[in-house]
Order: sequence, then C-alpha cells, then structure tokens
Amino acid sequence: MRKYKATGLVYGKYWGGGEGSFKAENYEAKTKKTLDKMINKGVDNGSIDSGMGYQEVLGVLMDVETIETIEKNGKEYQRSEWEQEFYGDLSEKQQDFLMDNIGF
Repeated sequence: MRKYKATGLVYGKYWGGGEGSFKAENYEAKTKKTLDKMINKGVDNGSIDSGMGYQEVLGVLMDVETIETIEKNGKEYQRSEWEQEFYGDLSEKQQDFLMDNIGF
C-alpha cells in the first residue's frame, strides 16, 4: 500500500506590497495524482497558504513523501522516499528563495 504526504512553503504577494513565503498546508492522499490535484487546487484558490492570507499565491515548494507499507508475518513495515516539487508559476529567483528557506 502507498500513500503520499506533502509539506512545504508557499510563495506569494503580500497585501500592501512585497513578496515572501509562509508554511503551506499539509496534504495527504492515496495516489500521487490526487495529491497533485489537491496541491494545484490549493495554489489556484489560495487555500494552501495555511491562513497567511496572501493577496496572491504564486506557487509552492513541497517536500513530497512517498510511503510504502508492506505486511510480512503479521507485521507492518514502512519505507519512505522524498522529493521536492514546485507547483504554480514561480520564477527561477522565487524558486531559489524557497529552496534556500525550506529547512526541512
């Protein structure tokens, strides 16, 4: 069985000017496709900002964890892999900013 979890940083335009980042909402799904849809929807409607309230969410850098669970001899074992993914419309400079500040 596999499941996917994502944590990360949102990048957006602040009310009153300026840009910056804030912690993103966490997501969990049974498939990567569903996870991607949830994250993209959060970027599109601004709900991914974890309550920050940006004027406009531009994108996000997410650490995506793939968790695989197997059962053997009545015991469950898990294995995880991580990768970082950008969502939204971020410039190279904005992506670099997020990479420098993700801190996970």
